[in-house]
Amino acid sequence: METLKINIDKIYDFVSKETVYGYKKEAEAFNAALDNKTGKGNDFLGWVNLPSSIKNSELADIEAVAASLKSKTEVVVVIGIGGSYLGAKNVVEALSNSFQTLKKKQENPLVLFAGQNISEDYMHELIEILDERKYGIVVISKSGTTTEPAVAFRLLKGHLEAKVGKAEAKDLIVAITDEKRGALRTLATQEGYKTFAIPDDIGGRYSVLTPVGLLPIAVAGFDIRALVEGAKAMEKATAQNVPFEQNPSAIYAAARNALYKAGKTTEILASYNPKLVYFSEWWKQLYGESEGKESKGIFPASVTFTADLHSMGQYIQEGLRNIFETVISVNSVNYKVTIPNDPENLDTLNFLSGKRIDEVNKNAELGTMLAHVDGGVPNIRVEIPKINEYHLGELMYFFEKACGISGYILGVNPFDQPGVEAYKKNMFALLDKPGYEEESKKIKAKL
Repeated sequence: METLKINIDKIYDFVSKETVYGYKKEAEAFNAALDNKTGKGNDFLGWVNLPSSIKNSELADIEAVAASLKSKTEVVVVIGIGGSYLGAKNVVEALSNSFQTLKKKQENPLVLFAGQNISEDYMHELIEILDERKYGIVVISKSGTTTEPAVAFRLLKGHLEAKVGKAEAKDLIVAITDEKRGALRTLATQEGYKTFAIPDDIGGRYSVLTPVGLLPIAVAGFDIRALVEGAKAMEKATAQNVPFEQNPSAIYAAARNALYKAGKTTEILASYNPKLVYFSEWWKQLYGESEGKESKGIFPASVTFTADLHSMGQYIQEGLRNIFETVISVNSVNYKVTIPNDPENLDTLNFLSGKRIDEVNKNAELGTMLAHVDGGVPNIRVEIPKINEYHLGELMYFFEKACGISGYILGVNPFDQPGVEAYKKNMFALLDKPGYEEESKKIKAKL
């Protein structure tokens, strides 16, 4: 079977091969530390062997709950923030028809998201839609007290209960939360919701292969077993017994750290398929939250080409030379569309007649890579055969494993996020949350 490949040849004008391979011992040691759970943050390394340890009974349970929701609903609202929604969102968006909401026949419930923002207009408009649809809720929160999802769940739980009655609503709500403690676990037990546990040793941004990601993906009608199989294959391909030269995650981690040391402090993840927009959002959280600490880290940004070549392309080509690109290249597409001939040829594009759109796209990708490298932007190429469950599973695990290795090389703990709490403290103080009285006085004095 074709599999993921990485090519770093287009960085060697900027850092030498010797420099990249100089990270070999570190990369291999840190990869072993991940597998053996001996590095920083080792309390949160449950994701490392997750693909190979998921039981058939666990997948069957997720599939059964998804089937139940599908039989009762037109819409399922997934409530969560950060890794509690981006993993599912990225896979669902990548695999769905681009115009799914306009199709007359919906074979599976439409998966919508809430609790990922605090927008009053968004929530009002969502409730307007839900007034007219049969819907269910998947609420995801380890504690049950994170502000954004807790507010959304409070609103939607009340709305659903008022719409169908408390007894029926109970069977339309699934809670994914801590196994034993927390506000959501307490509520789920009291109300009798079906629940799944978030493993204690897996953080949100690494949780896509737990029920956090798998249940919404299954509800949307996609093959979670194939997703897991792809991740399992990449787990094997990046294990500690795989030599550095053959380990794509180790090579990627070494390459990006070599570029970082050479002054390339911003990484742009580029793709040529709009279906990968939310994959990029998932990737940005993974790397931004894992590496951005102790005044260190590569800033993760993203673009979708060729659209962004007409907006960000100028900066990438000729702006500040502190950037490098990692390009996700997709070998084959699902459909065939050929460019027709036009006898008048007013647009002068008859030289493209008979060519597939994807051929034009592939040449745009090649031409852009050459232009950007010539313009001072190193390029890393990550190639997958096509966008499907199996190869998305490969791709996500590849980036997860590389992120752990890369963070260790950088010298940080890739599995905590202490800086995330800063905005919450200020927000709670401004909202006069009980217990924040002194902070409230101080921050209001600043304002």
